Amino acid sequence: MTLPQILPLAAAELAEPVAGGGRLVLAALAAIALIVVSITWLKLHPFLALIVGALAVGILAGQNVNGVITSFSTGFGSTAAGVGALIALGAMFAKLLADSGGADQIVDTIVGKASPRALPWAMAGVGALIGLPMFFEIGLVLMMPVIYLVARRAQLSVITIGIPTLAGLSAMHGLVPPHPGPLVAIDSLGADLGTTLALGVLVAVPTVVVAGPLFGRLAGRWVDVPAPDLFEAEERTDAAARPAFGLTVATVLLPVVLMMAKALVDIGIEDETDTVRQIFDVVGNPFAALLIAVVVAMFTLGRGSGMDRAAITSSVESSLPAIAGILLIVAAGGGFKQVLVDTGIGTLLADWAGDANVSVLLLAWVLAVLIRLATGSATVATITASALMLGLVEGLSQGEVSLVVLAIGAGSVFFSHVNDAGFWLVKEYFGLSVGQTIKSWSLMETVLSVSGLVFVLLLGLVI
Repeated sequence: MTLPQILPLAAAELAEPVAGGGRLVLAALAAIALIVVSITWLKLHPFLALIVGALAVGILAGQNVNGVITSFSTGFGSTAAGVGALIALGAMFAKLLADSGGADQIVDTIVGKASPRALPWAMAGVGALIGLPMFFEIGLVLMMPVIYLVARRAQLSVITIGIPTLAGLSAMHGLVPPHPGPLVAIDSLGADLGTTLALGVLVAVPTVVVAGPLFGRLAGRWVDVPAPDLFEAEERTDAAARPAFGLTVATVLLPVVLMMAKALVDIGIEDETDTVRQIFDVVGNPFAALLIAVVVAMFTLGRGSGMDRAAITSSVESSLPAIAGILLIVAAGGGFKQVLVDTGIGTLLADWAGDANVSVLLLAWVLAVLIRLATGSATVATITASALMLGLVEGLSQGEVSLVVLAIGAGSVFFSHVNDAGFWLVKEYFGLSVGQTIKSWSLMETVLSVSGLVFVLLLGLVI
């Protein structure tokens, strides 16, 4: 997929450059460099770093300071409104899944039925399933006792069991909404959520296979580490108090099914006044789907595990403080994006890419990779790459825009290293040295990122 004749059609909808090409590029590069330095060297919170970067790019491009502030505020507000509620609902759902013992039920049921040779494959499936509603960090903390227990029972390296699990979690985090990264890119680029969700699952499944069980077998030979003697089985949730396995899985998949059903109905029924289409337009709306899932989870997971009304309320309430920082970062990223848009840098990049006949998918992936390597943040990489790609997706079909979102998502998880909090989280939980973490976790993220790009490019041949 390249950028031939689509750009003239979109020119009227893109902001005119406020300065010459050289000045705009320097302003954008300086702002991105400022964000990188602020996060990695000055240890500034990404929320503040994105604000500083937004002000820098606008001022250096020659915009009025008040105009820059207005642009940032507009982008901040629209992103918070479009994505914030979805992230909050997703966090509530994930907390109910964890507190009810539903996550443990999924893990024990699937892992308990797997043979020793099939355990890495089973753990990859568990990681992907748990990763659908949960943030990566939450899923990692939740899964660590299971990884330790399974590795001890099977007498395998914790890496052989852990890498497939982490691949499942990470692929869902980078490629499949309603995670913050994909949601931000979808909102920024105007992609259809249902289409992106369906294509994201298509890309995520083979990507998890390659980066999980297949790569995990090699990584387990390079880094043969026994599981730490922690998190014994008796510390986990009592199985008698957990919701049933089938009910738990159905609840986890409910929002995914509703959103994908809407996408399929929209394709099959073109008449927007059709009653069936109108029903699915409502229940398949991301906000409605997640809201329905949370309400259903209160009964199937909450009441199903014996939690009383007060316990369910407490579980839901306690999910929100932990995501306050994520919400602010995502919204600030929206502000940064809007300032970039208003400078006209998107128009400039679109013209240049069109002249060079560059693959829009490859360009999206490369931009996300560079920002990921520099900042260590998948979310910041997604936000910034999405902003830079905005002018390049005008005129593309719905499916093609969704593939751009997935290319950015794949690039955003490339080679986690010492500037990424996830790197240190994995290192400490697995009891690894820095070198061992690079040879296992960092390389797994790289394999996942490259595999994701390959499968996105393959889909691009038919979409």
